[in-house]
Amino acid sequence: MKKLFIVVNVDSFFLSHRLPIALAAKEQGYDVAIVCANTGYKEEIESYGLFFFDVPFERSGTNPVHELKCIHLLYKLYRKHKPDVIHHVTLKTCLLGSLAAKMLGHKNVVNALSGLGYNFIEGRNGLTQRIMHYMIPIAFKSKTFHFILQNPNDVDLIAKMKLVPSENIVLIKGSGVDLNTYSYTELPRTGKLQFLFPARMLYDKGLNEFIEAANILKSKICNKAEFVLAGDCDLENLAAIDPDELQKKTDNDYIKWIGFKKNMIPVYQQSSVVVLPSYREGLPKSLIEACAIGRPIITTNVPGCRECVIDGYNGRLIEVKNTEALASAILEFIENKHPMKQYSQNSRCLAEKEFSIENVINRTMEMYY
Repeated sequence: MKKLFIVVNVDSFFLSHRLPIALAAKEQGYDVAIVCANTGYKEEIESYGLFFFDVPFERSGTNPVHELKCIHLLYKLYRKHKPDVIHHVTLKTCLLGSLAAKMLGHKNVVNALSGLGYNFIEGRNGLTQRIMHYMIPIAFKSKTFHFILQNPNDVDLIAKMKLVPSENIVLIKGSGVDLNTYSYTELPRTGKLQFLFPARMLYDKGLNEFIEAANILKSKICNKAEFVLAGDCDLENLAAIDPDELQKKTDNDYIKWIGFKKNMIPVYQQSSVVVLPSYREGLPKSLIEACAIGRPIITTNVPGCRECVIDGYNGRLIEVKNTEALASAILEFIENKHPMKQYSQNSRCLAEKEFSIENVINRTMEMYY
């Protein structure tokens, strides 16, 4: 049997974003091992018949000694088990894993950059960012490595770096959504319009803009709407908000923070419009899930987000970091200036055309051969 290693930063991310690919590879005859930090989901992953190796990645850590330790652990794993295919996911694991693979002369490496992350937000050019840009060509330059990118901007960015042959760069839009599980659901017929922010509570996701837009509108909308934040604070991320500060910004009535929900389907179903005013994405899973459920979307005209919305077709695209524009777009929906039912159906059509999990699995399997 061929051996496939899927290397991600943390076990929960694997379960939410890459489990279907691992199971499909297993069905096609691969021995599949998951390499990631164990935060308590090891047994669940192993229950699917997958092997598990614990490497204590720190998603936002900058300790060079720790990063070298992770490279060493990966090197030992790759040398001992000799995987036929190594699939790295997210920027840090791609960097560290590619360095380990290069040291062993391993050629069949797939690097999936699911968004270029915190360090590629415009305006950030500190020491960490400079080190990252220095390490990228060292880790990634290869005639045999392949890249999976989630949006055209990231494809262009990697192509311009001339790290690999152009034919080794593939666009696969997002991690996919099961269109049967996330089935189309009609919009709520009664009650207030609910504007849902489904994301980790990070400033880079446009958290402040969402809350400030809600506050701008509070005196204008006469109890016609409510605003719901669904997600955890992810304190390992450098852009995270402190939970106590977030509690002060919400009142559990007009603006509610409901925390992390493992099953987001009923949360989407209760919503009227999904809002993600993010600064940059790979291709956000929350928006493709919102499309599948059939929800109008307000998001920013930035890489990753704009792939999920056609302005005036299934939602609105607004300028990034523009609270007034966000408030105005929200008000348009409250004042019935958009055909909500048509937007809802159009979101579902877009999901069926672009984001099915079957398409993502098939395209990814092609990369392994």
